[in-house]
This record gives sequence, C-alpha cells and structure tokens, in this order.
Amino acid sequence: MIRLYLKPLHLKEPHLNLSKAPYLALIFGFIIVILSVLLPVQASGEQIFIAADSQLVESVETFQFRSPLEHKRALELAKTLRCPQCQNQNLIESNSPVAKDLRLKVYQMINAGSSDQEVIEFMTSRFGDFVLYHPKFTPQTYVLWLAPFFILLLFGLLGIRSIRSNRREDKA
Repeated sequence: MIRLYLKPLHLKEPHLNLSKAPYLALIFGFIIVILSVLLPVQASGEQIFIAADSQLVESVETFQFRSPLEHKRALELAKTLRCPQCQNQNLIESNSPVAKDLRLKVYQMINAGSSDQEVIEFMTSRFGDFVLYHPKFTPQTYVLWLAPFFILLLFGLLGIRSIRSNRREDKA
C-alpha cells in the first residue's frame, strides 16, 4: 500500500497570498464572456471553405448580372442565409438541391431589382426565421437572445456567493 503525505497549504505564509485569486478569476471570466458576446469574430475577407468557393465561382459564373456590384451583393446576401436542409451551412456553402434553388432565387430577385430586405422577407415568409443566422428580437426569440445574459448573471451571483462563503470560513 502506498501512502502519500502532503504538506498542508497555509495561506498565511507571505509568499502565498491567494486571497485575491477568486476575484481575479471571476473578473477575468466576466471579461472573456463580455468580449465574446460584444465582439463577434468576422472573417477579414479570407475564404474559409476553399472547396465551396471553387464550386461557387463555377456556379455563379453561369448567372448573368447587370453589374459586378449586384453580383457581389447577391453573394453576400446568400452567405447570410442558412440552408433549410443542411442547417449549419449557408446557401453558398451548401450543395443540396434546395440550396441551389434558393441561390437561384436570390440571384433572380437581385437581378430583378429587389432590395436585400425584400429577399430576406421572401425567405423568412417561406422558411421562417430559421433561415436567418441572426434572428430578429421578437417575443418568440426573447429566450434565445436573453438566456446568455441571465446565465452570465446567475454564474456571477453564484461566484460572489461562493467567494463570500469562503471568506466566512477563512475568518472562522
């Protein structure tokens, strides 16, 4: 039988002042969560899906646009709409037949002079808010938008409560 003897950690030793460690960890955690919520990561023009992009160039070149600006606008709009069949891919990345039909519809609507909002309204009327990567703030989506803040508040309150109970135990 092997026994392991450990020397107890005494917090009163001057070189081991750990009384502020829980506060620093809590503050650091809050900063990370707040930054991740407030500063969304955006690609800086780099293409992430190389295979999808090469297929995209081939398929988009078959559509005739009146201007390169409309072409770019249609691509950007199709990247912001989710494929109803694939769920985690946008219309550009997806190779499903539904996505191909919806890409064609987006390009046709842009060519016909529809605004981005009109295209989005058409897609949401047909497939619901599911096709939007950033759903609107409506009564149906309150939980979706507010749950992260309530969870953050709950963890903050539990952290403060834990720190206070540890202080009481240290004083006793």
